[in-house]
Amino acid sequence: MKDNKVEIFLRDFMSVWQTARIYDTKHPQFIESLSQAYISLQSAIGQKNELVIGIFGEEFASGEEIFFDLSAKFKAAVLQLKERNIEKIAFLKDTLQEELAAFVFFLITAKEEVWEEAQEYLRFMGVANIKIGKIGTVTPKEEIEVNESARQLNNYKKSLTRLSQVLDTLVNDDAIDYLKLKSVTGNIMENLIGNYQIFFKLAQLKSYDTMTFRHLLNVSILAIYFSHQLGFRKEDCLNIGIGALFHDIGKLYIEKKIIQKPDKLDESEFDKIKNHAAFGAEILLRHIDTLQILPVVVAFEHHLGYDLKGYPKITFFRKPHIASLIIYICDVYDALAQRRTYKRDYHPEMIYAIMVRQKGKKFSPELLDKFFKIMGVWPKGTIVLLSDGRIAIVREENDDIFSPIVEIVSDTSKESINLALKKEVKIQRSLNPFSEGEKYLNFI
Repeated sequence: MKDNKVEIFLRDFMSVWQTARIYDTKHPQFIESLSQAYISLQSAIGQKNELVIGIFGEEFASGEEIFFDLSAKFKAAVLQLKERNIEKIAFLKDTLQEELAAFVFFLITAKEEVWEEAQEYLRFMGVANIKIGKIGTVTPKEEIEVNESARQLNNYKKSLTRLSQVLDTLVNDDAIDYLKLKSVTGNIMENLIGNYQIFFKLAQLKSYDTMTFRHLLNVSILAIYFSHQLGFRKEDCLNIGIGALFHDIGKLYIEKKIIQKPDKLDESEFDKIKNHAAFGAEILLRHIDTLQILPVVVAFEHHLGYDLKGYPKITFFRKPHIASLIIYICDVYDALAQRRTYKRDYHPEMIYAIMVRQKGKKFSPELLDKFFKIMGVWPKGTIVLLSDGRIAIVREENDDIFSPIVEIVSDTSKESINLALKKEVKIQRSLNPFSEGEKYLNFI
């Protein structure tokens, strides 16, 4: 009887999959079919923790039962799943009807490029209780435990690639793949919120304009991290992250030789740069149905400044949106922090001094104070020279932003020092990780 319930569910699931190809998710026919499939799923799971459906060869199976007749009837579905590297589907006990509907919708709408990371896309669609994959592969938890840092760096690469693809659609004035866009920001939010520094270890990635794409992604990372630490709701953090991804979209239409010019810009070149804010907002207005209004607002406002004396020039008083103020801080911070051969090397302490001088002008005083309270003057992972001549890595921030907890790496002791308690030792300066600090990179 147990196996019959599984077969009934499989039939009902195939039925709702076929129905979804004909009707939209709000059509009564689809709703009725979905409801029946969900009832039979609950019956098939019963008192177990999950129901696992596998594909062996070209046959559906569950436990020791192989459904030959059912597999033959729905051979096209079997082949489609196999082509997408789905050999196993696990429906957990807590699976919701909405999740089943989202999974079916995913099966009929997802593009070919999605299937390599299908589980990740499902998660961004709110499907937490349906797991898919290949038979015999390790679980996501086991994979994370094997090599967490490698996974994070790989996520950065994928996020950067996806971002370039999303921005390419804007450049070509195509429709935006919102699922892919949410994937970029959601992946950051879910997996990397507590260790944003890992992103900045990645080297170059070839694309249309590596620096621009990397800067956009880094600003999004910082904005999500900052807003999360400020206590914003998850959805608000994701929306701010999306606004950050598009804040400089107007620059993609400015000549590369101006964007990448190593020398000081002349007046006409700077005017073109300043136009990117209004131009970016104009571009994003074409996609407001997909992106909504916040990216448009951020693109227009992110150089206005707290005192409204930036650009574009406005003839009326309008306090900038808090998302714009957050992203402006993250934008300037990352621009100063990027180590480039053609521009001055700003150490973290110099960045702090530069930005603090603009408190109350370019930057909201309250937000800037909170930003450095969270980040510290020397962020975690910074290589520093101490006043006693030893080299250390910043490990944790303190209430005193000038006195973090550091770990000595220039001798064998690996001593941890709380500089807030050991006042006689201070940070003298930071070391550039790509020059004098390079030999200590493996300690970060």
